[in-house]
Amino acid sequence: MSDQHPASTILVGVDFGLPHFDGELEELGLLAETAGLHPVGRITCKRKAPDAALFVGSGKAEEIKLLAQQLGASEILFDQSLSPAQQRNLERTLELPVNDRTLLILEIFAQRARSHEGKLQVELARLQYLSTRLVRRWSHLERQTGGAGVRGGPGEKQIELDRRMIAESIKRTKERLHKVKRQRQTQRRQRERRDAYNISLVGYTNAGKSTLFNSLVKARAYAADQLFATLDTTTRQLYLGEAGRSVSLSDTVGFIRDLPHGLIDAFQATLQEAVDADLLLHVVDAANPNFPEQIAEVQRVLAEIGAEHIPQVLVFNKLDALGPERRPERVQDSYELDGQAVPRIFVSARDGEGLPALRQLLAQRVIASTTVAPEEAEIEADFPDNHASPF
Repeated sequence: MSDQHPASTILVGVDFGLPHFDGELEELGLLAETAGLHPVGRITCKRKAPDAALFVGSGKAEEIKLLAQQLGASEILFDQSLSPAQQRNLERTLELPVNDRTLLILEIFAQRARSHEGKLQVELARLQYLSTRLVRRWSHLERQTGGAGVRGGPGEKQIELDRRMIAESIKRTKERLHKVKRQRQTQRRQRERRDAYNISLVGYTNAGKSTLFNSLVKARAYAADQLFATLDTTTRQLYLGEAGRSVSLSDTVGFIRDLPHGLIDAFQATLQEAVDADLLLHVVDAANPNFPEQIAEVQRVLAEIGAEHIPQVLVFNKLDALGPERRPERVQDSYELDGQAVPRIFVSARDGEGLPALRQLLAQRVIASTTVAPEEAEIEADFPDNHASPF
């Protein structure tokens, strides 16, 4: 996947009857463009279950092959994860490289990682993914290595050697990440000794977290209207005048549907900022009609990393992108999240609308944390009206 010569790509999605199926393959298209690919065609189909050999079945595979020939595509990209065998069989049938959503996200992460920790995390996830794909990528793995020596015992297959090399690389990368995690824990302990109040921004990718972060702390963290603009956690001090003190505000990596489990595991060190936070600002793209599904996906990942118990405030961002008919009746209300009413506030990180009210809300939370028992602070009414708007 090259930025200089974008590969012409056919996007393929299979509807298995799940509620989050993207019939237009819009998100996959955005992911592909973010990775430097050029989607030239899209094709979808319905199935009750994946075909064991070709995922889409032989008839649909031939249809994809014909479309790729007509459009001059050089790569096929699936919206779902493929097994190594399915990927290998599809490449033989289509006579083109075939990749899936998991590899695409890994590619984007590899392109975007800037810090030492971020690069380590991406490398670990890539190695874990690669360890299951050895039979597909190299023909030399069919050979056997004879004789004894450093490169393997008698009759040890090349694939076994490569697997061992990758396993050793995974072990080394995990050890290096463990050291980075210990350094982060030291930094967090220092903040705790300073009686710091920690707030983490979480949310679906491209919800505007980095723009909101920059608007609140006047930082210059990278922000763009694209998926996964931010990978590395950035922490700055945010002064809240009403509380008379500063708090730590962290911008974290965005979540996405079907985020590869390997990436969740590999990014534990980064996501630990969310796990250890006193408050989560869950940023939502209010202009996206699929925001309920995106909220649910973020909640799922938060539960997976052990952060589901942390108090949240829902920040519905991009108020400036809502038409008059979609603007909320009130800028502050509550939203039912997992059966509980959670404070919600509408803002525009781009033009600043609603940010003073957000700062005031954060100050109230900080003050309550020092004067009220935690369990009481959590249920304290933040707004005069606790009824959710119909938005």
